[in-house]
Amino acid sequence: MMAAYSAAKHGAQVVLLEKNEKLGKKLYITGKGRCNITNDSDVENHLAQITTNKKFMYSSLYTFDPYMTLQFFEEQGLKTKVERGNRVFPVSDKSNDVIKTFQKALEDLDVDIRLNMHVSRILMDHSQIKGVETNKGVIEAENVILATGGLSYPITGSDGEGYKMAKKLGHAITQTLPGLVPFETRDEDVKTLQGLALRNASLTLYDHDGKVLYKDMGEMLFTHFGISGPLVLSASSHIPRTSSAAKCRVTIDMKPAMDIQKLDKRILRDFEKYQKKTIKNGLVDLMPSSMIPVMIKRLGLDEDTHIYDITKEVRHHLIRLLKEFPIGIKDLRSYKEAIITRGGVDLSDIDPHTMESKIVKGLYFAGEILDLDAYTGGYNLQIAYSTGYLAGMSIGMKE
Repeated sequence: MMAAYSAAKHGAQVVLLEKNEKLGKKLYITGKGRCNITNDSDVENHLAQITTNKKFMYSSLYTFDPYMTLQFFEEQGLKTKVERGNRVFPVSDKSNDVIKTFQKALEDLDVDIRLNMHVSRILMDHSQIKGVETNKGVIEAENVILATGGLSYPITGSDGEGYKMAKKLGHAITQTLPGLVPFETRDEDVKTLQGLALRNASLTLYDHDGKVLYKDMGEMLFTHFGISGPLVLSASSHIPRTSSAAKCRVTIDMKPAMDIQKLDKRILRDFEKYQKKTIKNGLVDLMPSSMIPVMIKRLGLDEDTHIYDITKEVRHHLIRLLKEFPIGIKDLRSYKEAIITRGGVDLSDIDPHTMESKIVKGLYFAGEILDLDAYTGGYNLQIAYSTGYLAGMSIGMKE
C-alpha cells in the first residue's frame, strides 16, 4: 500500500493487485489487532533494532523516516498516540482505521485497487519487465513491485508465492525461518509453569558450543508448549539460520538485580525466617508459588524437607538455579505464530538506493519479502513503509 501510494504520488499510473478480498489483511492482526504503526524514534534507533542487513536500510530509512511515517498518517487524518517503548498506535486502538487511512490515500491518488487478483507469473522479455499474468488475464506494465510478504501468518495470504516469483526471475532466496516467535521446550516441568509471567527476568541464549547469542532483560511468559513473551521473541531472531534451534539453550536469571553474594544473604535471611517450615513453605518470598515445586524437584529434594536440613551445597545449587535456570529448546513455533519471516530475497541483487533488481529492469521489492528483520516495537512495519516508499518513488520519478 505504501509502495502504491508513493508511486502514484510521484506521478506513476498505479494498479494495486491484492489476492485477498480486502486490503491490508495482515495489518488487521498486528499489535493484537491494535496495529503498532511504527516507533516514534530517530533513524539511528531504528537501525539499531534491525537484526539482519541493517546497512541495506540506510537509503530507504533516510528517504522515508519514522517521523515522515507519522506525518503521513497525520495528514491523512489518523490520530495516533505513543505508548511504552515509543510504540505508536492509532488513538482508536483499531488496526482497521490504519487500513482505511491507507485506502483513502490510495483512492485520493486514483490508484486502481483490484481485489481477489491472483498473480501467477511476472512477464519478462530480455531482462525487462513486461507485465503480470493474473487469474483475470494479463496486465501490461513496465514496472512491478513485489510486496507479497513472507511466510508468517499464512492465514493472511502470506504463503511464500513472492519468493517463487523472484526465484523464477533469477533471484536467490536466503534460508527462511519463523521470526519473532515463541520457543517449544524440552523440559516437561517448564510446561507446568503455564501462565507464569516474569516481568524483570534476564534471558541468555547460547549456541551448542556455549557461545552467547543474545542476552537481555525484560518480560517473558511460560506457556503450555514452552516460553514466549517479548524477551523470547527477540531471542528467536538470534537462532543461527545454519543450525537447528534444538542445538541452542536458554538460561533465565530470575534475580538479575542481585549478585550471588547478595542473593546468598537474602536466602539465608529467608531460611532464618522460615527455619521451622518445610522447603515448599520456605521459598514463598523468593519466587512465584508455581515455580516452587519445579525448583524443589530440580534441587533433588522432597517437598517436606525442612529448611533446617538444607545443606550449604543445596543452598548454592538453589542460587545457581535462580541465576541460571536452564531451559532446553526443542524447536521454534511455526509460521502460524511468527510475527515475521527471517530470510527472503537476497539483498546482494537489489539496489538499496532504488529497491530495483540488478537482474531484471523494472522489478522492485519492498517489505517482508526481503532478507530484512528487526525486533518488535513497530520496526518491521517501518521497514515495509520505507522500502515501499523508496520503491514507489524510484518508479514515479523515472516515469
